[in-house]
Amino acid sequence: MSSVSVAASTAAASTQTLTTAQLLTEARTHNVWLPRPVSNEQLQAIYELAKFGPTALNGCPLRLQFVVSAEKRAQLLPLMMEGNRAKTAAAPAVALLGMDLHYFEQLPKLFPYIDARSMVANMPAERIEAQARLNAGLQIGYFIIAARSLGLDCGPMGGFDAAAVDAAFWGDRPVRTLVVCNLGYGDPAALHPRGPRLAFEDVGAFV
Repeated sequence: MSSVSVAASTAAASTQTLTTAQLLTEARTHNVWLPRPVSNEQLQAIYELAKFGPTALNGCPLRLQFVVSAEKRAQLLPLMMEGNRAKTAAAPAVALLGMDLHYFEQLPKLFPYIDARSMVANMPAERIEAQARLNAGLQIGYFIIAARSLGLDCGPMGGFDAAAVDAAFWGDRPVRTLVVCNLGYGDPAALHPRGPRLAFEDVGAFV
C-alpha cells in the first residue's frame, strides 16, 4: 500500500464523525462474521491510526502480522484453542499482535533526545519485558479503537498456543504474541446481550 493511499485512507477516517457509541458504548466483541472481505489497505490503515497513541519513550513495542493468506490461516488454526478455531477460520482477516523484546533498538530513531537505547537495554531482562508488555498492551487498545473508527469489528482473543504461534510466525525474532484479533464485519444477529460492567463506585474513588 503506497503512502499516498494510506494518507488518503487516514484522512477519510479523520473526516468521519466518530461517536462514543461507535468506539465504545455500542461496539461489541464479535465471534460470527458476515461474508464481507477486508482489504490489505483497510488493515494497514488501522495501524496508520493506532501508531499515534502514546507509549513510554515513544518506544512503540507493538509488532503485528495480518494473516490473510489461506496457507498462513491453515498454519494458525491448529494453534488456536478449540473454541477459537471456527471463529478464526471464518474471520475475513486475523491480526497477530505481539511485543518486541528488543524494541529498544528503535529508540535512537523514535526518541533521539537522550540515549534511551542504552538506558533501556541495560535494564534487567524482566523489566524490559514488563515495559514491552505494558506499552504493547496500550497499543493493542489503540489498535482496537482504530479498527472500530474505520468501521471494522474486532474479536480479540488470548486462547492460543503462544510459544507455537511465536515459532511459526515470528521465527527467530524476539517477538512474543499477546493477542490474536479477528477482524471484519461482525454479524449483529449472533451477539449475546451485552455483559454488565462495574460501576464507578466498584472500581474508582476520588482521593
